[in-house]
Amino acid sequence: MSGFFGVASKNDCVMDLFFGVDYHSHLGTRRGGMAVYGPNGFNRSIHNIENSPFRTKFDKDVDEFVGKIGIGCISDNEAQPLLVNSHLGSFAITTVGRINNLEELKENCFAYGTTHFLEMSGGVINPTEMVAAIINQKDTIVDGIKHVQEVVKGSMSILIMTPDGIYCARDKFGRTPVIIGTKEDAHCVTFESSAFLNLGYHHEKDLGPGEIIFMSENEIKQEQAPADKMKICSFLWVYYGYPTSTYEGINVEVMRNRCGDLLAGRDDAKPDSVAGVPDSGIAHAVGYANRSGIPFARPFIKYTPTWPRSFMPQSQGQRNLIAKMKLIPVQELIKGKSLLLIDDSIVRGTQLRETTEFLYQSGAKEVHVRPACPPLLFGCKYLNFSRSNSEMDLITRRVVCDLEGTDNVTEEVLLQYADPDHPKYQAMLDEICKRLKFTSLKYHRLDDLIESIGLEPCKLCTYCWSGKE
Repeated sequence: MSGFFGVASKNDCVMDLFFGVDYHSHLGTRRGGMAVYGPNGFNRSIHNIENSPFRTKFDKDVDEFVGKIGIGCISDNEAQPLLVNSHLGSFAITTVGRINNLEELKENCFAYGTTHFLEMSGGVINPTEMVAAIINQKDTIVDGIKHVQEVVKGSMSILIMTPDGIYCARDKFGRTPVIIGTKEDAHCVTFESSAFLNLGYHHEKDLGPGEIIFMSENEIKQEQAPADKMKICSFLWVYYGYPTSTYEGINVEVMRNRCGDLLAGRDDAKPDSVAGVPDSGIAHAVGYANRSGIPFARPFIKYTPTWPRSFMPQSQGQRNLIAKMKLIPVQELIKGKSLLLIDDSIVRGTQLRETTEFLYQSGAKEVHVRPACPPLLFGCKYLNFSRSNSEMDLITRRVVCDLEGTDNVTEEVLLQYADPDHPKYQAMLDEICKRLKFTSLKYHRLDDLIESIGLEPCKLCTYCWSGKE
């Protein structure tokens, strides 16, 4: 995933930009970038943030940057923002999204007259550079953004900074949020609504699906009205979103509390305490504890001073090690206890299996597991949701293949395993429970998840659980 932030102010915007981008640090771990437009034109800086926080890498830049307009991002993949000079003028661009037809678009650009793209490591084209190239095929930036929305398969939200202001565009189906904030002397645009709260902004509006606006220090002008159809990613509330953020009027923390409440309403387990896997599982666990009356406890504590973010590092082996190393047990709350553990999801199953083993080694009598979302059966096609290279990385898909035989796993069969009322669903859960050595396993149901969010089902993307677009 990635996150972005932009400011157009009557005064210097650098400190607002710096803190606004920093508040997106949970959405990526590899690179951070900021660009401002000031008396000397465009000024940009990009740093690797894999081994140190965004703030420490950009301290020097904050002292040197001057400008009333700025954009920045946290990215898990490509370097951003990019500075572009074209027939549309000079601009800076940053994006959030995923392009599934990158090769097709590259060939189209070559046919149109683009001579080259700069390659990133591994020979991959920077998707943000591709977006800029597509925009430059048109006569205006707005027409170029509309063109991007038409030809990109996947999703793409965009900020483009010119000397006059910032063009802000939400992806065609609104899969990720783009939110506008305002205060007396400035406007801002952000992925996370919580990024502007401490900076004095108040919520102005959420852009609708495909909506385009132009934001300057003096105005917010709509360039394209929103479309009717929205498919916002449900996993934003379950996991990715920061607890203090609100999307489409629904707060993340409040949703997670409702999620735990509904989980408890369908459960009959009688553990000694309820715990959440830090950090995203905690709010779900609080909701479960409040509904069930079973005490909430913290049998392990996340050591945040050196590993504050759960996304780092890049390799799976290192992430598994860090997931183990950063959780420190409270023996008195574990030994001889029956625990109910809520995590946001089970993807590969590796980390939760090791967490469970860690609890048993610390003396736990039972470990009941309650994921806060349904079983993940389908890889996301719309966002950079996971580093998985194959759907076989999902423990559900491996189990289904073992139960059915690889050649027999059709879409129809997968939909049976996605149905919580089908016998095959329970067979899959029983096998996952056995493999990961849980005492019991029950997932959140999709209908309950949708109720937890509170939006109409037609406005939510639930493809990774249901297989339905």
